[in-house]
Amino acid sequence: MRIVVTGLLAQYAFGGVTWDYIQYLLGFRDLGHDVWYLEDSGAWPYDPIRQTVTDDCTYNVTYLRNLMEEFGFGGRWIYRNGADGKFHGAGETAARDLIKNGDLLVNVSSVGWLRDYEFGAIHQMFIDGDPMFCQVGLLDPKNADYAARLRAQNSHFTFGLNVGGPGCLAPETGIRWKKTVQPIALDHWPFQGGEPLDRFTTVMNWASYAPIEWQGRTYGQKDLEFEKFKLLPQHTPQPLVMAMGQGVGSKRPTEELRALGWTILEAGEVLPDHRAYREFLRTSKAEWSVAKHGYVAARTGWFSCRTACYLALGRPAVVQETGWGDYLPAGEGLLAFSTLEEAVAGIADINDHYAEHQAAARALAEQYFEAKKVCADLLAQAGLG
Repeated sequence: MRIVVTGLLAQYAFGGVTWDYIQYLLGFRDLGHDVWYLEDSGAWPYDPIRQTVTDDCTYNVTYLRNLMEEFGFGGRWIYRNGADGKFHGAGETAARDLIKNGDLLVNVSSVGWLRDYEFGAIHQMFIDGDPMFCQVGLLDPKNADYAARLRAQNSHFTFGLNVGGPGCLAPETGIRWKKTVQPIALDHWPFQGGEPLDRFTTVMNWASYAPIEWQGRTYGQKDLEFEKFKLLPQHTPQPLVMAMGQGVGSKRPTEELRALGWTILEAGEVLPDHRAYREFLRTSKAEWSVAKHGYVAARTGWFSCRTACYLALGRPAVVQETGWGDYLPAGEGLLAFSTLEEAVAGIADINDHYAEHQAAARALAEQYFEAKKVCADLLAQAGLG
């Protein structure tokens, strides 16, 4: 099949974002398909050096070109500048031919609606990376155009493993959500033995966007969950290092967190690209992380691509329960917590049995997140396998 993946590789030229999208291309290619990347979100480029939106896409195109060449997709990428509508890479003719004559369009996190294209018989697959927020947005009258485009997709997937399941508060939308996880290209995340740095880490943003309201309840961001665990460094001798964005309005309480014992690094400075991002995870002993409040409060079953990358490296993870524990095995290599006491106990357990947790972490990645398996499952569930 000729498969087109959309994303934000050029728009947000950051390490974690890169891995969020590139691993779909790698997974589908490993299955033997003809895979292309098309970025046409309509957005004006974001320049991470100047930290501003601009009409100049030079930085973005250069980053994307180098990335595609590094991963073996040179000549199989297209970027359209939202500021002037110009196509870069393989160009406009190739882009329109892909959508008219291709077999599958994988729309990851609603970034590629391709409003002015002629669609042929191409199967349109939508992957929801933001459960609860996505479902509530679908029912908001102000989002009628967004909802119509999403509903028109041929198949609908979500990272919310518990959406539609027991205790999940994500609203019914009339869509039958199929379940999936992020694909991890294991060749790019090899198992790491030896002694890493003595630090539990994560990569996060203090708050990515404003909270939402649904049926009288507020569903917010990671800042709300982190508040519950901010005293964690006072309950464990384990160093805790967070590569953390400032969040909307730069409201992260940096000095308070540092005074409580957290090491706070500026994510944009220490993780400028996908290589630095991988190295940060590789040199960590394990991950400790909260999830977005909306994922936790709505019990969506969301599970992080970042955590799956830690597991692939043989780096165990202690991460907040969102309902994922009913679908992925917790206890060896991957530990869930809902309380401060559980977080402390999880960290101690990993430190006490580190080698066993390392091996179990890698085994989980191989069983549940290997890119070829995940992409094959997407095709099978969509009736394309």
